[in-house]
Amino acid sequence: MSSSPPGSGPRRPPLRDEESPRRVTLLELFFDLVYVVALALISRGMVVDLDWHRAAEALVLLAALWWTWAITTLVTDMYNPEHPEIKLLITAVMFGALLMTTAIPEAFGARGLIFAGTYVAIHLGRGLFLMPRVRHDPQTQRRAARIFIWFAVSAVPWIGGAFVSGDGRLALWGLALSIDYLGFRLAYPVPGLGVVPEAQRSVTAEHLSERYQQFFIIALGDAILTIGTMFSLDHSEAENVAAFTAAFCTTLLLWRIYVHKSGELLPLAIATSRQPSRFLHTAPYTHLLMVAGVVTTAAGFDLLLHHPGGRTPPAWAAVILGGPALFLVGRALFEYEVFSRVSLSRPGGLLALLTVAPAVLFLPPWTAALAAMLVLAGVAIADARRSWGRPPEEPLPPH
Repeated sequence: MSSSPPGSGPRRPPLRDEESPRRVTLLELFFDLVYVVALALISRGMVVDLDWHRAAEALVLLAALWWTWAITTLVTDMYNPEHPEIKLLITAVMFGALLMTTAIPEAFGARGLIFAGTYVAIHLGRGLFLMPRVRHDPQTQRRAARIFIWFAVSAVPWIGGAFVSGDGRLALWGLALSIDYLGFRLAYPVPGLGVVPEAQRSVTAEHLSERYQQFFIIALGDAILTIGTMFSLDHSEAENVAAFTAAFCTTLLLWRIYVHKSGELLPLAIATSRQPSRFLHTAPYTHLLMVAGVVTTAAGFDLLLHHPGGRTPPAWAAVILGGPALFLVGRALFEYEVFSRVSLSRPGGLLALLTVAPAVLFLPPWTAALAAMLVLAGVAIADARRSWGRPPEEPLPPH
């Protein structure tokens, strides 16, 4: 009886080894570079002929690009990112994300099919790539199949939307994103297959938290890029200096509020939670809100640095004040993820922004930016006072 040749047994799927390092790989950091360009194009495009329709389009584009990043991050959390096949997959997604990025300026125009088709190809292609490679692990294969089926369903409105224009495209793409986000939240239920089992919703605290922190820094990079490239000298020196200072300080405050306690303790909160999978189902949404807030704030910087004087149009006020407000909403939810509570400074900051909104309509844009900066400064000071002189607070995630 002949013996089997070496390597003739079932191939081991490219899953993460429990003993493998959990640090982010250089390829993942390289992958993130695409999103530096993507966020910049979205924030710049938002302020071209600014209105509510343009803002809704920007939100759809951001949500789509965020989902390609978030799902890829979860893939690298479950699968071994050092495995050659997973490296190939990350590289292919990077190519697709860059192709989507090039279509952003005309995504609701002539290049809609490029944007939607590439989005669909990324998510369906990932499933077609992974399912054969995990065929010797039935549970993992069924997990990949469930995800593939949900993305196949959302592909219909994605592609259909590319063949209509205006509000029809916006509505169909919004429906497609709702399917994608809802499927994830429900753990991808499929008739005959059920939902993704709880055992397959585990996360790696160190890796996942570091990835979200890195993307938030990328979003802040968009704000810094706007400040550095859009600073104008066409107006009075006093207006220029006021606008520049308000924009820079606002960016610094966004970073400070994010990292204070919750941002620092996210890895520990995930590791010590009784249900680590809870973060898997909430972190993509809370961080999307915060990133959307930063991107909207960067769009406000674009308006501010070009036209710091004159009266503030309502749409401008909505962007300049709405960006920090959206960030505070996401930050409040993020705090609840880590501590099971929300500090009063979060709703207090939102109330302050709503209170000053009517007044800034009669004042120059730089005063709206100054008001937003002062509100964020108040939130940061309240955070510092709450923790001053007290022992380090332990995370207490919701049960």
